Amino acid sequence: MTLFSIAPHARFIATLADRVIDGSLLAGADQTQPFWLTDVTIVLPTRRAKLALADEFARRGHSLLPDIRTFGGEVEDEEPFLPPFDAPTPLPAASGLERRLVLSSLVDQWANSAAGQRAFSSPPTAGEILSMAESLGLLIDDLHTEERGAAEIRAIVPEIEANLGEYWQQTLTFLDIALTYWPLRLDGKKADTAFLRGQRLDRQALATPLVYGDRPVIAAGSTGSIPATARLLKAINDLPRGAVVLPGLDCSMSPDDHAALLDDANNPHGHPQFGLAKLLRSMGAAIADVTELAPDDHPRTTLVHRALALTKDTARWSTQRLSADELDQASTGLSVIRARTEDEEARAVALAARQALSERKTVGIVTPDRNLARRIAAELRRFDVEVDDAAGVPLFQSAAGRLLRQILALATSNCAAVDLMALLRNRATRFGQSRAAISALADAIELGLLRGQRANPGLAGLRQLLAANIEGTTTHPARRLHEADRAPIAALFDQIEAALAPLFALMAEKTIHASALASALCTAFEAVADGADIPGRRELQDWASQMASLTGEGHIFQPRQLDGVLTALMLGAQVRTHEERRSDITIWGQLEARLQNPDLLIVAALNEDKWPEPADPGPWLSRGMRLAAGLNPPERRQGLAAHDFAQALGNSEIIIAYADRVGSSPAIASRLLQRLQAFAGTKTTKLWEQRGAQWLDQARSLDAVPQTRAAPRPAPNPPASTRPRALSVTEIETLMRSPYDVYAKHVLKLRPLDPLGDTPDGRERGTIIHDIFAEFVEQKHDVMAPDAIDTLMAIAAQKFSGLDAIGDRRDIWLRRFHTAAVQFLDFERARDPMVFQRHAEIDGELNLHLSEAFTLRGRADRIDALNDGTLEIIDFKTGSPPTKGAMQAFEVPQLLLEAQMAKAGTLKGDITPANTSALTYIKVGLGPDAFMAKPFTPADGFDLMAAADEITARMQRHIEFFLMRDTPMPARLLPLPGQRFAGAYDHLARVAEWTAVDGGEDAS
Repeated sequence: MTLFSIAPHARFIATLADRVIDGSLLAGADQTQPFWLTDVTIVLPTRRAKLALADEFARRGHSLLPDIRTFGGEVEDEEPFLPPFDAPTPLPAASGLERRLVLSSLVDQWANSAAGQRAFSSPPTAGEILSMAESLGLLIDDLHTEERGAAEIRAIVPEIEANLGEYWQQTLTFLDIALTYWPLRLDGKKADTAFLRGQRLDRQALATPLVYGDRPVIAAGSTGSIPATARLLKAINDLPRGAVVLPGLDCSMSPDDHAALLDDANNPHGHPQFGLAKLLRSMGAAIADVTELAPDDHPRTTLVHRALALTKDTARWSTQRLSADELDQASTGLSVIRARTEDEEARAVALAARQALSERKTVGIVTPDRNLARRIAAELRRFDVEVDDAAGVPLFQSAAGRLLRQILALATSNCAAVDLMALLRNRATRFGQSRAAISALADAIELGLLRGQRANPGLAGLRQLLAANIEGTTTHPARRLHEADRAPIAALFDQIEAALAPLFALMAEKTIHASALASALCTAFEAVADGADIPGRRELQDWASQMASLTGEGHIFQPRQLDGVLTALMLGAQVRTHEERRSDITIWGQLEARLQNPDLLIVAALNEDKWPEPADPGPWLSRGMRLAAGLNPPERRQGLAAHDFAQALGNSEIIIAYADRVGSSPAIASRLLQRLQAFAGTKTTKLWEQRGAQWLDQARSLDAVPQTRAAPRPAPNPPASTRPRALSVTEIETLMRSPYDVYAKHVLKLRPLDPLGDTPDGRERGTIIHDIFAEFVEQKHDVMAPDAIDTLMAIAAQKFSGLDAIGDRRDIWLRRFHTAAVQFLDFERARDPMVFQRHAEIDGELNLHLSEAFTLRGRADRIDALNDGTLEIIDFKTGSPPTKGAMQAFEVPQLLLEAQMAKAGTLKGDITPANTSALTYIKVGLGPDAFMAKPFTPADGFDLMAAADEITARMQRHIEFFLMRDTPMPARLLPLPGQRFAGAYDHLARVAEWTAVDGGEDAS
C-alpha cells in the first residue's frame, strides 16, 4: 500500500517522522547502513512544516536528516527535480501589481464605455477600478489553477446566454476581451505566478521517476487541491518506493459516502473531505486503498467527521450519536470561549495562552481575522509576551504605511489642522531633526496657531497666523509665540512644503498615473521620515521600486479619493517582523497553521463569515457561470476552511473562541461549530462553554472594578481671597447654575481649548450674522432706506469672506442670509416709529458695594432708546431662547441685569439712564424663520424693572455666599434641563461619574 493517512487526533509531523523511522513508509528500503535516512526525500506543503519535521527527526537522535522540501513553492528546491532532458527556461513572473495596473486600463475603458456605464449605477472611482482589476487577476489565477482559459469562458455563452441578464452578458463580452488581451500583453516574456507554479509542478512530476528511481519519496500533508499538485502526488505514488500521506482522510467512509462526496447534486464543495475524495478519484484509488497511520482511533475524530457530514447524511445522526463515555473522551481538552465582544475574546485568548506558557506548554493561536490577531498580540503584551502575527501586517497598515497615509491626507486636505498635527505627532516624523525638537515645534504650532484660530488653506495661511501671533495681532491664542519661535517654525513649514511639493504638483494635474502618485508619496516619505527607524520601511522601498518599474502603466485618473487608490495599489504587500521572537507561542493564519500541533491550540474568530469566509464568486462570474466554465464554486474555499477546522479539532488540547458581537453588529458562531454543538448535544456544549468560562471570568475581572461607588459631587473650597471680584453678566448665570465652573475658570485659570481644526458651524454662522446687524446699526444706516437690503448684503459679503476654508458652504450661507436680512429689516421697519436711537455692542460696568467691592461687567448686543423715554434691550441668540419657565424662575439673569445697569447709568456711550420697557430675544438662523423675536416674560406679579431688582438681590446673595466666603463651590448646582451638550468644565468635574441623567432629571 502506498497511500496513507494520518488522522487529525495524531500529531501529523511527529507521526510522519515515526513512520519513516520504523520503515512503514519506505516500502522495504534498506535501513541497515548508517546514512539510510539521507536517501529519503520528503515533500511537504509549507516551509514551516519542513522545519518542524527536521526538529522531530533531531529529537529522535537523527543528526543526518532526509532531503525535506516543499511542493514547488521554492525555486531553489526545484533543482533536484530538473529532468535530464532539455526543457525551456521558465519565464520570469509577472507581478500581481503589474497585472493589476495593466488590467485597470481595460476595466477603466470598459467602465467608461456605453455598455459599461449601463453596468454601473454610478461611475467607479479610481480605487474601485483597481480593486476590480485585482478581482479580474484572481479570476485569471483560478483559470490557471484549474487549467482553463478564455475558450472555456467563451464556450458557456451559448449554453446560458438566454438566462443571462444584460449585466452578465456585458461582463462576459468584456471578459473575453480581457482574457484574450492579457496573454498577448505578456507576449511570451513573462507568465503569471499561478501558471509558473503549475508548470513547475508538472516538470517535477515528469522528472520524478528519472531523478529518484527506487529511492524512497514521501509526499505528505497535501490535499491536492491544485490539479498540478494532484498530478505530482500521483507521480510520486507511482514510484517503486513512493508514498503519499494524506492529512486527515476519513478512512471510515464507505464507497457510497465517497461517491456522494463527488456528486455535485449534494453540493459537496464545502465539505472538509471533498478535496481528498476528489484527489483519490484522480489517482484512481478508493478509500479502502488508504492505510491509516494513527496508532488508534479517537472519539474526537469520530465526533468531527459525523458532525460535519453532508447535509443529506445528518438524517443519520440519531443512529450515530456517541455514547456518554465516548463524548467524555472526545470532550477531554476541548473548551469553548463564547465572548460578548471581540475585545473580550482577545483578552480571554491571551489569558488562556499566558496560563499555558506558565505551564511550559507551546501555544498556537489560529485566526483568519488579522484585526483580532493584532488585538490578541496587544493583550499578550500586557503580560510581557511578545508575539507577532506570522501572516504579517499589510503594508498599508504598517507603521510605514500609516505615515505614508498621513502624508497623503495632509496633501489632499491642503495642510488642514487635524492632518498636520497627526503627521507631526507621528513618532516617525523627523525631517532630519530629533524627535524631541519636532515634538516641541508641534506643541508650539498647535497651541500658537491652530487652537482657537482658523488658518486660510495651505501653508500660506499657517505662515500668516505665525506672523500675526508673534506680532501680537492675534487676539486670544492658546499660547503667545515670540520672535525666537519664528525661525524654527518657519523652517519646519519650509521642509513640509518641500516634501509635499511633488504631491501638490500632482494634484494640480487633471489626470495622473499610479506610478506618479507612488513616486511623489515616497519622495515625501523619505523627507518626512529622514532619520527615523520605522517598521515596514524596507517593504515600502520594495513597493516603490516596483511602482517605479511600472511607470506609465495603468489607467489614468483624476487626483481624487487617493486614499482608496493607495489601498488598492498596496494590496498584497505584507510586512513581517525580522526580530527574534520566542518560539513557544505563535499567531498563525489558516495556511500557516496547517500540520502544526502545539501543546495548546486556540482557534479564534470562529464566527460565521470569518471562518469560513463568505462564498463570494466575485464580480466577474456568478456561481453558475464558474461551474459551467469548469471552475470550482466559491464554496470550495469554505471546504478548505472546514478541513482546517477538522484538523485543528484533532489537537489534544484546543480552545475554540468566538464573539457574540463583531464590531457593532450581532454575530453568530461559525456553521462548523454549530454543527459540532448540534451533534454533541446541549449538555456537552454547556460543558465546553463552562471550561471556557474561566478565561471569560478572568478577562472580565482583569479590568473590572469590584465595587462601583458613585464619586461625590466635586465641591472645592478655595480661600475666598482667591475667588474672583468681577464677573460678566453671562457668568452670573454660571455662578447660579454651577459655581464649580467659576472656580475652574477664575481660580484655576483654566480656559478650554477650541477643537483642533474646528469647522464653522451654526453657532459661528449666527455670530457672523449678529456682527452684520451690529455693524449696520453702528454705522447708522437707515433701516427705511430703499437700498438698506443692498447695504446689509454688502456688509455680509465682507463678514463671510473670512470663511475660505468652507468656500462652498460659505456661499450657501451668504445666499440664505438674504432671508434673515429681509426679516431683520421688516422687524426694524415695523418698530421704527417707536425707536428714537439704536445702539449696538454697548459695554457696561456696575460696581456693587458688598462685604468687598465687586464689579459686574456686561455687553449688550442692542440697546434702543424709545420715543417714550424708556429702553428696549435686545439679545441675539444662535441657539434656542430661554423658556418662559426659566425667565419666570429668575434663571436667566443676563437681560435683567443689563436693564439694571441701564437704569444705574453705567452703560458707556450716550445712553441716558432710564427704565427698560422691553427685553427681547431674537433667534438668528436660516430658512423661513431665520429671524424670530421672543419677548422676555417676567414672573407673575413683577414688571421688568421689579424683576431686575429681584434678580439683582439674588445675584448679590450668590456673590456673598460663594465668592466672599470660604464656601464650597459645587458643580451643576442648577443644571440646565434638557442640556444636550457637555459644559466646558464637565470633564474636569467628572460629571459622568456622579450623575445619572434620565429624562432631564439629575439623580446625583
